[in-house]
This record gives sequence, structure tokens and C-alpha cells, in this order.
Amino acid sequence: MRVTLHGLAFALSSPMVQVSLRFIRRCSAGTLAVAVALAANAATAQDEAPRPGSERDEPSAYPIEIEPHAAFGAENVYGATGFGAGIRVSIPVVYSLLRRVPDNLAISFGGDILHYDNCYYGDYCGANYLMLPVAAQWNVFLARRVSVFGEAGVFVYKGFFNECGPADGPGCSAPSDFGLLPTLAIGARLHLGDNVSLIARLGYPTVTFGVSFL
Repeated sequence: MRVTLHGLAFALSSPMVQVSLRFIRRCSAGTLAVAVALAANAATAQDEAPRPGSERDEPSAYPIEIEPHAAFGAENVYGATGFGAGIRVSIPVVYSLLRRVPDNLAISFGGDILHYDNCYYGDYCGANYLMLPVAAQWNVFLARRVSVFGEAGVFVYKGFFNECGPADGPGCSAPSDFGLLPTLAIGARLHLGDNVSLIARLGYPTVTFGVSFL
């Protein structure tokens, strides 16, 4: 037994065995460090994951809404009702005003391009208007699939059309081609999923129907 222990001690004291042991110790230490780092990362990811009832689960807690839509313009801007298309972008800035009902207050802005076929002085003319609204938008999520909103603000408009000419007579009076007017609207969304909904807006200066991406 003594011979065996002596032989083992001699073998372990050899330079090659010592190098191997140092290598094993370094690998073990490195493996342990990697395991600790992975465990810490997993714990952090678990802490950051959304929990039931957390703010990320609230339907009103989206970062941005993008809304392409068809638009119909009011008659008193140029003549008959205009038609066209546009886009809205809304960014929530305040959440949970009602506490018990999911809601937010967003800043909504965008643009619409409308074409008017009617003529203000003759039989063959038309106009194109660019409208740029900026509004405060209050969104209330009444149910899982339904939300409503109201908005108020202002819009800048710019019209492009032919002005009255000498042959049009003294009674020809062109409408305004540039200005700033108030905007007011109500609307609703039918949510098809967590991030997509159908949206409708009824107000001034436009009525819109489109798709909302949250």
C-alpha cells in the first residue's frame, strides 16, 4: 500500500501531470464562470419578461400607431366632397387617465391629399388639397376588440388649382388656397389582433377609413 501511494505521489509530481492538472483547473474555472454568467443572464431575462397584469399587457401601452387610410373631404373647403388618401402617426404620451379602464393620450399628426372635381367658377376644373393635421387624441379601450377615440387640434391646408381669369367675369371668386383651421373628430377601432385593427374617423375636415398598426 505504501509503495502504491508513493508511486501515485511520484506520478502526480511529474511535470507533464502538473501541466495537465493546471489545464484542467483553468478549464473548470472557465466553465464555472460561463455557467454563472448564463445563469445571471437567464435570471435577468426572466425579470424583464412581461408578467400578467404588467404595463406591457395593457392594450393602451403601445409605443406608436401607424394608420394609412382613405379620406373624404368636407364640402365647404372647395366645392363637392373631395376624395383621396393619407396617413396618421400617433404617439402615446400619457397612460391610465381613467385608472380602471385602459386608455392613453396621444399626439396624432399626418397628412392627407384630396382631389375635388367640382368647380367653383366653371364646368371644367378641379383642385387638389394637401392637409396636415396635428391633434391631441384620447383613446379608450372599452373591450378586447373595440376601442374609441376623440381628437381635437388644428390643420394646415394648401390648395392647388387655377385662379380666376379675365374671361371668368367679375363674379368669379376663388376659395382660399392656404390657411389654418381647427380639426375635431371621433372614431373607433375594431381590433383584429394585438397589433392590427380597422379604424374609422368621423369629423372635420375629413372622414377616413383605414387600417391601424400598433
